Amino acid sequence: MSENNSRETEKNDLKHYTRKLWITVGIISLLVIVIFILKAAFNVLLMVFAGSLMAIYFHGLANLLERKIKLSHGWCLLTGIFITLALVAVLFWFLGAKISMQVGEMTQDIPEILRDVRERLGRSDIGRKLLFYLSDGNGEKMMKSFQDVFRTSFGVVGDMYIILFIGIFFTVNPKLYREGIIKLIPPGNKKQARDVIRRLDFTLKGWLKGMLIAMFFIASLSFIGLSLIGVPMGLALAFLAGFLNFIPNFGPLIAMIPAVLIGFTVSANTALLIALLYVVIQAIESNVVTPMIQNVMIKIPPALIIISQVLFGTLTGGLGIILATPLLVVIIVLVDELYVKKQRPMTDQLD
Repeated sequence: MSENNSRETEKNDLKHYTRKLWITVGIISLLVIVIFILKAAFNVLLMVFAGSLMAIYFHGLANLLERKIKLSHGWCLLTGIFITLALVAVLFWFLGAKISMQVGEMTQDIPEILRDVRERLGRSDIGRKLLFYLSDGNGEKMMKSFQDVFRTSFGVVGDMYIILFIGIFFTVNPKLYREGIIKLIPPGNKKQARDVIRRLDFTLKGWLKGMLIAMFFIASLSFIGLSLIGVPMGLALAFLAGFLNFIPNFGPLIAMIPAVLIGFTVSANTALLIALLYVVIQAIESNVVTPMIQNVMIKIPPALIIISQVLFGTLTGGLGIILATPLLVVIIVLVDELYVKKQRPMTDQLD
């Protein structure tokens, strides 16, 4: 009798273990599927986020126009969208024509520029070491890395069409999408969700203001410096430097490369002056302009910016690098609202 009971117990234990095993396998499989879906959809989520940033910018511009010209918010919104699109179209039309003409001329001069650079580098010990490093197969790896960066970056341009329409839809009726998100939140947390969304809107608006000020500062100083040096395409290069400053750390470096190459078409000393100019401008922006803006807007630790750029760049490429900083702003706000603030009463009690 006891033997039959023990066998029955063993069978039940085996069934229980098998059921637990299948449940575990099912949960792991579900998690793997969710991770793959999120990875595949991450680019789409980034485009939605970029559209949200565009909507925040349009509404911020409309609020500014509303204070200045005293029209209704709707008319100011329409005016802001029209002014922005018209300005971007004019800039790309003028600069695009100039860039395409000068890039065509530069393409013919590239072999001569490279020969001149090799000759000049070969005259110094450091230059000879650099040439040896590039000729030892590392040059091809470096060029492949640059090609991958530019390929992903220009892939972002193809996404701008979708981002623009998402941004316009979010701009026209933000309440519809905001309330749609809040409906997904449990009833007890709806007030907190509204507060978090309100703070995210305010913080991202402040970050955008600071970024636009920094971009204008970089573009203006670059244009003045390049004009004084006498560099061809000074306006186009200054615009590119300001535009790429949207990408902290890596943007200024990318902007400096074409400027230095064009400087070599004039002379090696001109290329050196251009590199020095970009370093000085970036130093002023990092140590003077950015701290002043962050004291008013939002302060972001520089190390976290680099970590977020590497992380999101690894996951999604160019679009992830471009949006890494605003995504970091969102994460900081969410952690503060959903975790840090809940810990403060407990900390106060311990004190």
